[in-house]
Amino acid sequence: MPTTVNAYIATAADQPLEAATIERRDPKPHDVVIDIAYAGICHSDIHTARGEWGRTAFPVVPGHEIAGVVSAVGSEVTRYSVGDRVGVGCFVDSCRECGPCRQGEEQYCERGMTGTYNAVDRYGAPTHGGYSTAIVVDENYVCGIPEGIGLDEAAPLLCAGITLFSPLRHWNAGPGKKVAIVGLGGLGHMGVKIAHAMGAEVTVLSQSLKKMEDGLRLGADHYYATGDPDTFRTLRNEFDLIINTVSANLPIHKYLGMLAINGTLVELGLPEHPIEVPAFAVAANRRSFAGSMIGGIAETQEMLDFCAEHGIGSEIEVIGADKINEAYDRVVASDVRYRFVIDTATL
Repeated sequence: MPTTVNAYIATAADQPLEAATIERRDPKPHDVVIDIAYAGICHSDIHTARGEWGRTAFPVVPGHEIAGVVSAVGSEVTRYSVGDRVGVGCFVDSCRECGPCRQGEEQYCERGMTGTYNAVDRYGAPTHGGYSTAIVVDENYVCGIPEGIGLDEAAPLLCAGITLFSPLRHWNAGPGKKVAIVGLGGLGHMGVKIAHAMGAEVTVLSQSLKKMEDGLRLGADHYYATGDPDTFRTLRNEFDLIINTVSANLPIHKYLGMLAINGTLVELGLPEHPIEVPAFAVAANRRSFAGSMIGGIAETQEMLDFCAEHGIGSEIEVIGADKINEAYDRVVASDVRYRFVIDTATL
């Protein structure tokens, strides 16, 4: 029989989230049952709960930054045992057969990955995420959380961490490379920490200097305000890699102008309107404009191991379930440094 668990649920786009119960399936042979300890709040959760990203299949339990402990395993599970510290990120399944899936890039599954919430699993049931006390996930879509990272600060790594680690790794951030992170928020602060740990020279590009002390503390070598027009002149042709974490329509041509020869600007933010990319700004210096989206399971595990090795966790504010709706408003107002994490014991 399915198991009933406590959760916080979105019932409609114009309604606050509320306490409820949901059912989790009995574990299949390759399933892992996870008692969730902490769940991060990602801005994607808010977009979904408020119906801002197209169709939301209400009711839905958000949350795809999940950290907890294995409480049971299916009969054929080989990767995990009861008591293991584990995490679940943005997806819980994929087709497993297409080229990207076979290459360990399940996030780019040609048939579409199965989201941790607001999706339908292979058994025909809606998926519900981490704002709950337990979840059941196929072992192949679960990652181990190494000792040395607290489960609370590890939870946001399952989305924010891998979203930055993947492009930094793919575009070879490291010693001798100049990397700029646009925006110092939930995503950007992880980019600073990870790029610094990789050995790159790191610059934060933020609208103002109000978070400059934080940026330098987190590992940035330099910090510039993009609200100052001189910044774009001072830093022209400067960077090998720029990663934009801001979900607003920025003057992309100005940022492209900061790239050195063969430099790449990677877009992680998802702005409301199409992005204008002037051809000449790309042609000059043989620049590239690219995108990236989270990471595959193997790369997510690599990221967690890297973060444990370098003592990296997310900067968090732990909240009880009764503060979730307030936290949503504060995220929208950029009033968090730098990630809210729900203590699921309060559900």
